[in-house]
Amino acid sequence: MHRCYLTVLAALGLSLLGCRSGSSAGPRAAAGSLSTEVAVVPGGQADGSVLLPNQWSLRPAGKQVLVGDFPVSIALHPGGRFAAVLHSGYGNHEVVIVDIPAAKVVSQVTLEECFYGITFSRDGRRLLTSGAGREEIHLFNFQDGYLSGHQTVRLRDPRLRGVPSGVVFSPEGDTAYVANLWGHRISQVALKDSRSVDRWILAEGELAVALRSEDAAVNPDTDAITKRSEAILELARDDAPYPYGLVLDDVHQRLYVSLWAQSAVQVIDLKTGLATARWKVEEHPNEMVLSRDAKRLFVANANRNSVSVLDTATGALQESLIAELLPDSPPGSTPNSLALSPDEKQLYVANANINAVAVFDVSVPGKSRSLGFIPTGWYPTSVRVTPDGKSLLIANGKGLISKANRHGPQAGREAPASVREYIGGLLQGTLSIVPLPRGEKFEEQMKAHTAKVYAGMPAAVTNSAANLEPGHPIPLAPGGVSPIRHVLYILKENRTYDQVLGDMREGNGDPSLCIFPERVTPNHHKLAREFVLLDNFYVESEVSADGHEWSVGAYATDFVEKMWPLSYGHNQQKKYTYPAEGNFNIAAPAGGYLWDRAKAAGVTYRSYGEFIRNGRKPGDPAYTRVAALQGHFDPGFHGFDMDYSDLKRADRFIHELHRFEREGEMPRLQILRLGNDHTAGTSVGKPTPTAYLAENDLALGRVIEAVSHSKFWPNLAVFVVEDDAQNGPDHVDAHRTIAYVLGPHVKRRAVDSTLYSTASMLRTMELILGLQPMSQFDAAARPMLGCFTARPDLRPYSHEPARVSLTQTNLAVAWGAKASGRMNFAREDAADDFQLNQIIWRSVKGPESPMPAPVRAGFVLAKRGGDDDDD
Repeated sequence: MHRCYLTVLAALGLSLLGCRSGSSAGPRAAAGSLSTEVAVVPGGQADGSVLLPNQWSLRPAGKQVLVGDFPVSIALHPGGRFAAVLHSGYGNHEVVIVDIPAAKVVSQVTLEECFYGITFSRDGRRLLTSGAGREEIHLFNFQDGYLSGHQTVRLRDPRLRGVPSGVVFSPEGDTAYVANLWGHRISQVALKDSRSVDRWILAEGELAVALRSEDAAVNPDTDAITKRSEAILELARDDAPYPYGLVLDDVHQRLYVSLWAQSAVQVIDLKTGLATARWKVEEHPNEMVLSRDAKRLFVANANRNSVSVLDTATGALQESLIAELLPDSPPGSTPNSLALSPDEKQLYVANANINAVAVFDVSVPGKSRSLGFIPTGWYPTSVRVTPDGKSLLIANGKGLISKANRHGPQAGREAPASVREYIGGLLQGTLSIVPLPRGEKFEEQMKAHTAKVYAGMPAAVTNSAANLEPGHPIPLAPGGVSPIRHVLYILKENRTYDQVLGDMREGNGDPSLCIFPERVTPNHHKLAREFVLLDNFYVESEVSADGHEWSVGAYATDFVEKMWPLSYGHNQQKKYTYPAEGNFNIAAPAGGYLWDRAKAAGVTYRSYGEFIRNGRKPGDPAYTRVAALQGHFDPGFHGFDMDYSDLKRADRFIHELHRFEREGEMPRLQILRLGNDHTAGTSVGKPTPTAYLAENDLALGRVIEAVSHSKFWPNLAVFVVEDDAQNGPDHVDAHRTIAYVLGPHVKRRAVDSTLYSTASMLRTMELILGLQPMSQFDAAARPMLGCFTARPDLRPYSHEPARVSLTQTNLAVAWGAKASGRMNFAREDAADDFQLNQIIWRSVKGPESPMPAPVRAGFVLAKRGGDDDDD
């Protein structure tokens, strides 16, 4: 951990919330509580803040206007009264027009698909947006808050893959320039006759041809899906630029293009038509803003915590602005949008992951200084300043409040999209309208705003030695001494706490939502009972795409966060593949993954299936695209594949464990994937969901038994977690999941209701192994100190045999069999998760059994046009 984190947070008087052995927390009389003490859970808090499942808090400034699913960009009308907000989430894509003085939505238009690009013409009469995988742009007339005269301009054959992103008008408004994100080229469009040409090719090669729809087989028993995925990945060049945003420079007659994957800005000379220099910036440059005199170009670098200020005369870096809450922070702020005040004295920087807008005084070139931060909603994606300088507009991609939502769909029928309870579609965003006073009042407001932002950081990252028993096995900083030498990290797939452990009376569970109780998962229950029951543990992710990134990187890049909604919810053109787990270099976080931190620290490591791809045909060895894993994975281990038994995976790992015992040592960090708790629904001939969970349970039990009887047990800690909780029902929060900490130095028969998240688990492993943090989130996360004891208990674990059939398969008459047969189980999350959970419930409880309304974290916001103001 960086020393400044410990020093600064200690100065702020922050302390660690401890745990209690042998007791539970929270009002849980219905679940058979042992205590009535209230646990700290996500949602609204007594002080008016909102605690998120990732341990951070929200205290957003200004008025909040509900807009829609994952707003990604704001276009401000030149007149200053209206703002157009573009949505590019899992659900409906749309443009929403907001009346800024009235703080209300006045109109909206639904689009089939779009991504990031939106802009007004300079006279304000027209609005231009991207059309993403449809290979088109959309042009509207605009007047008094309403859009009309919708015109679609086709950029290319829709079977080709360009995927328009950033868009900009020429000064006269008769030409549009379009960045094509996946086609790696810039289009020039004559709007009068709708004629488009790909004028600037930024990477060699032709546009990738999207495969025909008939090639994308829906039968998981064929390998066509895998072939399609492989074909798309072969087109994903590691050095591809991914052009994202555009800025037009009238003075120099240039077009500036941010290259999302190449840490550079491409300069295009519009006079000569040549793509000239590439100016170096830092990782993941996305949005840019140009000063009026065209002398300075500001570039937000999302994968670092920085904004690069470039001298447009030379392309030289004039200065770097660091958007960090604490000095020398690891990556994680995610600056992704910029706005200059009308007088160009202040620069506003939206930082998605720390829920804040950083404010810089940039009035003196080369001598900028920080003015503080403004608190936002969850995951701010866009920031703008009104022409009069009186209001700041912020699009909050994931909304404002996380709390339980009991208004789920009725079981037995498909719910309408407006109430559909899939977690990806619950991310309903807001537009914050924040007043910007001037002079001394501005300085006073910035002090108050900044204090709120700092108060939103996790409430505890460390604990004084006085609060820990002597000889506690977890060091308080990397490099400290620990009796634990080896760490085994087991990743599973997609289950909530209530689905599996909701029947445990010792914890805060809802038995009515438990569909895999102790009869099905005896080892899950026995492990929770014999070691520590964690009933207040959360994942930071929504789906597997960002889930596996958070699970091994404590971060999901802006590429992953912005692409998974397209891959999961808008992939009719078959142009988006799974954007994570080593498939694309652009997905990798700047701070690296666990194996990168282990390599840097000289700690041995090995992966069993994580970020590893199975061989192209049975019997072929597994392989990986990740450089740091080359030579550090088991090519004989079979990764995600619902046709392959978790018991065979356990056998393989145990075989390797015995080999290491004979050799005398094993890697200090091992990551094992046991993912068949994902299930295949009721696909005919596949194991039933109950059989899959029982198989996964037995595999887990056998692995823990094997390691507990090995020579490594006295110095081993085992961590187990789901990569995401996804769409399962949970009465506390959508992100609450099952998690385990196991080993001789772990407390026995304890309940720990401290609020932890996956970042807490990663932080604890890092402290044990002496690894530096990967991002601001594991650096700031509460370590799981309360799970451990200085008095080791070396008793081994004995696994419980299966209590239900492991071979029972789905019949053709099974409820949902036809729907399951059409689902893609070749990779995680390819199937419709909402429908899959309906099927799983009825397969377990019976076809006539109604599934309880899911209770999950919704991003529940004020009504459209609400005028709640916290200023």
